[in-house]
Amino acid sequence: MPELPEVETVRRTLNQLIVGKTIDHVTVSLPRIIQRPDDIDAFALELAGHTVIGVERRGKFLRILLDGLVLVSHLRMEGRYGVYNQHEEVEKHTHVIFHFNDGTELRYKDVRQFGTMHLFNTGEELVSKPLMKLGLEPLDEAFTVEAFRDAVGKRTTKIKAVLLNQAYVVGIGNIYVDEALFRAGIHPETIARTLSEAHLKVLHEAIVATLQDAVNAGGSSIKSYVNGQGEMGMFQHQLKIYGRKAEPCVTCGTLIEKSVVGGRGTHFCPNCQPLPLSDPSLA
Repeated sequence: MPELPEVETVRRTLNQLIVGKTIDHVTVSLPRIIQRPDDIDAFALELAGHTVIGVERRGKFLRILLDGLVLVSHLRMEGRYGVYNQHEEVEKHTHVIFHFNDGTELRYKDVRQFGTMHLFNTGEELVSKPLMKLGLEPLDEAFTVEAFRDAVGKRTTKIKAVLLNQAYVVGIGNIYVDEALFRAGIHPETIARTLSEAHLKVLHEAIVATLQDAVNAGGSSIKSYVNGQGEMGMFQHQLKIYGRKAEPCVTCGTLIEKSVVGGRGTHFCPNCQPLPLSDPSLA
């Protein structure tokens, strides 16, 4: 699934490719992707004639800003955007096409068909589902150590599960939670509220650094991710823990282990990330 670095990379790419373009008409071949409005004809009619003025991100969601409208798009498992000339062959699994009046097209392709699109009047999207209950943005200035502590510091569940919960901190995802916890030296099964102020500070710094490094590398192409120009991300070559079960730790040489936390495959070094004693008050 595209996580924050991948969605941010797509956002930056689309900002280069579609800003200033005006939609002539829209073609939808898989109606269930369009969640709002619930009528694909109304969706296409509302978008016709509107111009793209920018592309922003909220967590793992893209916000395609138009004059008077905002299209909220979630790529889910394998959704991807690409910009094409109108005469180029349409690839299989292309479900939504935004036809611009300059002869180019923004095409949405989704093999797994899990992606969603919601259309709002400008401003409504931030107080409506699916964006209204999202947590802190880890690359924003507002993501301070204090804000992070307030969001996660009193949680009685495992820190990995807390970090995967989009209501607390958005967009980190499974790959980057493993990488950040390894960088911080924190075991993924550590109960969140047992983390000291010092540990929270180190973890906060690790999250920001990991995500920023991943964004700078264009994200991670673990499965099928590419950006809006069809280019792969390169951060997978920098992964120190994720996907490296039974390989030696890059820091100490101990074999990396894999478990399941919060329903997700979880990689950790048992030496660099020792599991602390449980919080006795939770027994």
